[in-house]
Parts: sequence; structure tokens; C-alpha cells
Amino acid sequence: MSKRVPLGAERRDAIADAAIRLVARRGLRGLTHRAVDGEAGLPPGSTSYYLRTRSALLTACVNRMLARDVETVGPAQTELPPTELVVAMVLGLATERPDDLIARYELSLEASRQPELRTAIDTGGRQLREMLGQLLAALGVPDPERAAWPLAAMLDGLLYDRVAGTGSTLSEADFEDGVRRTVAAVLDGLVRDGRSR
Repeated sequence: MSKRVPLGAERRDAIADAAIRLVARRGLRGLTHRAVDGEAGLPPGSTSYYLRTRSALLTACVNRMLARDVETVGPAQTELPPTELVVAMVLGLATERPDDLIARYELSLEASRQPELRTAIDTGGRQLREMLGQLLAALGVPDPERAAWPLAAMLDGLLYDRVAGTGSTLSEADFEDGVRRTVAAVLDGLVRDGRSR
């Protein structure tokens, strides 16, 4: 039985997924159109047909990761209390999508030299911070959009440490405990600060 070859939007997603895996495992130097074809199990030339330039390929990676991030905060997840939702998002990324995290950090550094990629990353970051701002508003945090930026940066620091720092040496239980305690303390502090104004 032959393997089903994705077409159209599915093929674009398969290409972006393969590119993300390659960036995570080999770094940006290992990312070529030919390598993506091989990783995705697609006929030679497929990647360059859909994404002609390297810049388009990198941007597709960013957009695909953003789409997955947005899916993570879907209708089923929003049933959780806001604090639990934030914890679940961090733990889910760390355990289920480490390739996305590593690729994201690689691409973020590359974006400092590529304006088109920088634009894609900034656009995605704003969208995710808006979603985080909505969670903070549900908790009663004053000026939630403004509070979302430092909270997002802190969460990103926890994730970076998990995949690329000494946090990678922690057991899953210790990492979860640290994330849970940190998120609860920060969110409680933001809510208390709002009440004292």
C-alpha cells in the first residue's frame, strides 16, 4: 500500500512541519529545499514549488508554529481557569512540541538579519500576547494588554531554559512544579496589584 501524499494546504503544512523538524535537529544550515522534500517524504522539487525562496520557507515555519499555538488555546482549553490554562500551555509546549521551541529560538535569532522574517515573528507574537491579555483580563488584571508582554517574556524564558538551559536537567515533575508555582505567583501578584490601586 502506497503512502498518501498530501496536496494543497495539507502539503504546505507537511512542508512547514518538516522544515521545523530540520531546523530543530540540524539548525538553519541544515535547512534546504531538498532536505525538506526528503524529510517530508515528498517528490523532489515540491518544497521549491510551494515556497520558492528560503525566506518564504522560514516564514512558513513561523506561521505554522503560530497556527499550532492558536490551536492550543482552542474552545476545549478555555474551559480551564486562566491560571491552569497558562500552566497547561507552557507544559504542553515543553513536552509535546520541543522541536517548535528550538526552531522558534533559531528563527528568532535569524530574524534579526531578515526583515521579512522579523515581521512574521512580530505579528505572531502580538497575536499571542493579545490572547494572553484576554486571559489576564478574565482574571481581573488591570491593563491586561500591557501586563501580557512581561508575562509572555517570562513564560518564554521558562521554555527556553527547559529546552536549551539547565532546566533541561529537571525531572518532569520538578519542571511542572516550578512552572505551576511561578505562574501562580506572578498571576496572583498581578491581580493583587490591581486590587491595591
